[in-house]
Amino acid sequence: MDRNEILSILEGMLFLSGDEGLTVKQISSILQLTKNEAINYMDELIQIVSAREIKGIEISNFGGVFKFTTLSNHHEYYQKMVEQNEKSLSNAALETLAIIAYNQPITRVRIEEIRGVGCDAMIRKLAAKALIKEVGREDSIGKPILYGVTEEFMDAFSLTSLDELPELKELKEDFDQDDIFNTKYTEELENE
Repeated sequence: MDRNEILSILEGMLFLSGDEGLTVKQISSILQLTKNEAINYMDELIQIVSAREIKGIEISNFGGVFKFTTLSNHHEYYQKMVEQNEKSLSNAALETLAIIAYNQPITRVRIEEIRGVGCDAMIRKLAAKALIKEVGREDSIGKPILYGVTEEFMDAFSLTSLDELPELKELKEDFDQDDIFNTKYTEELENE
């Protein structure tokens, strides 16, 4: 592979890694590079992204984990976007949120097992809306991230405790299985 192809692949890998980001070890392993080569390519990609005339993202290094992040000087616009979108959650997002609320702490893999489909994008969306957060790491191979709901979730659904969530048996009797949060709680979000 030539330099440009490696940089192109590396940029795509960063995008796909989402909130989890990429470590130098992962970059080295996937692209079959030495640690120093991986660092040099990462440094070069950071410079390329920083030098773009028009950009809305940058590459940040959080304790050895590289991630795409938005520019802080555009924060007010991103905040407005999040606030506008906060009141509307898709059925898939509501389903993912319900699974997390009822089963926390829970890993992405377990959420996907319950839903039967991939949920990485939903998790990113819910985290961006501050409805869920990382609450730790599971003590298993790979140390997967554990997710739980936030205080913002509690506020959005007017809950003081997770004990106030309806029993799943009640939901089965009153609502469709696919419609867990699409009733009382969605209405409360819309009324805010």
